[in-house]
Amino acid sequence: MHALNIVFAGTPEFAAQHLDALIDSPHNIVAVYTQPDRAAGRGKQLQASPVKKLALENAIPVHQPLNFKAEEDKQVLASHNADVMIVVAYGLILPQAVLDIPRLGCINVHASILPRWRGAAPIERALLAGDTQTGVTIMQMDKGLDTGAMLVKATTPIYDEDDRQTLEERLAEVGREALVSALAQIDTLRANAQTQDDSLSTYASKLSKDEALIDWEQNASVINRTIRCGIGRTPAYCFLNGERVRILKAKALPKRGDGKLGEIIELQRETLYIACQDSTLEVSVMQFPGKSALSIRDLLNSKRDALALGVCFTSTDVRSS
Repeated sequence: MHALNIVFAGTPEFAAQHLDALIDSPHNIVAVYTQPDRAAGRGKQLQASPVKKLALENAIPVHQPLNFKAEEDKQVLASHNADVMIVVAYGLILPQAVLDIPRLGCINVHASILPRWRGAAPIERALLAGDTQTGVTIMQMDKGLDTGAMLVKATTPIYDEDDRQTLEERLAEVGREALVSALAQIDTLRANAQTQDDSLSTYASKLSKDEALIDWEQNASVINRTIRCGIGRTPAYCFLNGERVRILKAKALPKRGDGKLGEIIELQRETLYIACQDSTLEVSVMQFPGKSALSIRDLLNSKRDALALGVCFTSTDVRSS
């Protein structure tokens, strides 16, 4: 394998997993680009991205431009004389002038099977839509949004128990392997790149807080997908006795009994069952405002009256209606 000089651009943990794979490969990482440090946590302290932390641990030069509008930023990138720029969840749209700087252009690792789910939230959208399969696409970047010619596709099933975090972790593993393999045959793959069929494309916009609101008039399978796709980022929520609560782990079941939509129709030691449209949602983990996430078993010890039979979850705050 011919060792390549690589500039890497990425920001979150998903991207850091790919940088880690490249560090362990025969290739040379000559520089890393990542988003500027952001304020986070209760103290609003500036926090370095996972990619920056990993780069610094490995003594790799780090750059954090706000964008590439300044000519100086383009010149700095060009000064690294990279063969290729690998882009994974960087968070910036790169102008054509930047895409043209590396000898082999810019290669992107995208967490979907393109052209399905172009955009910022492909993992969440695949879960929310009920897709049974997803994967990673490695593509040659162009000026469009995830529209470049495809070099490699690697697939993985979406299991019924998958949530955003578990699926992202598995896609990171799939992507790491596919990226290193693609770089080993980059010239051949670029010569045989496959153009995307734009007519089959779908757009993966970021999940909004409104979409995280549970609608108890829906089937339990739809509600469960809302819960699973929001884990760790946009948690699904509803209202219980006027309090905004999060439901963090559940399972869709066939209809178990009669009750109003959103009503607790059955209680067991570690689960509660809520009536949905022609179905039942089995809930095992919840979170009340200002509290840690707890199992239903623990909540029944401290909030038994709040979670009694006949109590109804709602999609609106009944106190303000």
